[in-house]
Order: sequence, then structure tokens, then C-alpha cells
Amino acid sequence: MASILVVDDEMGIRELLNEILTDEGHTVYAAESAMQARTIREQMRPDLVLLDIWMPDVDGITLLKEWSKTGQLTMPVVMMSGHATIDTAVEATRIGALNFLEKPIALQKLLKTVSKALESSPKYVEPAEEKVSLTSSSSSPSPRAAVSEQASQALDGVYISGIAKTYFDLPLREARDLFEKAYFEHQMIIMGGSMTKISEYTGLERTHLYRKLKALGIDTSRNKAE
Repeated sequence: MASILVVDDEMGIRELLNEILTDEGHTVYAAESAMQARTIREQMRPDLVLLDIWMPDVDGITLLKEWSKTGQLTMPVVMMSGHATIDTAVEATRIGALNFLEKPIALQKLLKTVSKALESSPKYVEPAEEKVSLTSSSSSPSPRAAVSEQASQALDGVYISGIAKTYFDLPLREARDLFEKAYFEHQMIIMGGSMTKISEYTGLERTHLYRKLKALGIDTSRNKAE
């Protein structure tokens, strides 16, 4: 996935964006000042920069102008602010910013803006989606396909000690837990381990979702790394 630099003097914003974008599979670098942003931009060459306008010492507009004048604006930059005027947004766009996000940043707006911005990033290449067919004639299915097939089988019947037992043969609580485990494992696979996508699809708040997966014994760290 992409490498994204988040520049914001507010720790809460940096942590929130880091959590969301990391869940989407991106590598996130965080800077709380223009000085740190310059260093990270030079060393890591990110695919995208999310840049706050109002920061102490050097503000985002000034840093954007600096990168533009020195030929360092080689990656798309999306400006962020909770107090900027239309004139400020227009100025940022004129200097070279690709887009503008207004705080508080809505989740869907963030993901859509990031996805669109990465399309114009010169060094970022969208990874090809891995296509899995459960009906493949290959004698050696991929590990992901095997796991997916196993999860699908679990929805029809749970295998305990090699003996197939349907959910109807189990106490309600046990049957429900087994079904939910199979259901969320299946969602982990088809959503690529993205907590954000699973949260949106299932309608569960992220904190509740993490607690649910932990209670069911599902390893979220393993799926996030895939």
C-alpha cells in the first residue's frame, strides 16, 4: 500500500489518522511540526502528505510554498484545517495542494480523498487485487483460498474433533459464538483484515468490534499484517 505523511500539531489528530490509515494497510509517518515534516519528506519520500494549515512556528501554507519553490512538491498534498476560509483553500490549491479536508474529518471523506489523491501520486502503484476462486481446478489452492473455503464450510457446519455437528445440535450460546467466529473470520478474509471496512459493513463501532473479535479469540494482528 502507500506511505503517507501526516503533519499536524494535534496529537489526537495524528493518532486518529494513523489508526485509520494503518488499518487500511498504509504506512503512516507522523510529524508535529514543519521541521519534522521536512526531515521525513526528505528521508522517506512519502506517496502522499496530509498537511495541517494552522501550526505553530511554520504553518502549512508556508511549508507548501517552500516545497513548491524548491521543487520538492513531487507528491500530492491534501491540506487540513478546522478554521480555514475559502480563500485559504483556494490559495493552497493555487500553490499546488491537490485537495482540502475540513476538520473534524469524516471517515468516508478521508478515505475517498486519500484514494483519489493516491491516483495522482507519481511513485505510488495500486497493488493488484488477489483473485481467489474456491472452485479453482488447481490441486494446490493458495493459503488464502484454503482459509476462505474453511470459513465458508464453517457457516454450514462446525467440525469438532473431526465430527461434523450443525449449529442446531449445540446450545444457543455455543452455536451463536461459533457462528459469529466463522462470520467475522470470513469478513477478515474478504475485507483484507481492514478494521475500518469491517466496522462499516457490520455496523459495529470500532472499539466494540475489537472487543468482540478478542472475545471470540480472533487474532486481529495477524490479519492486519496480511
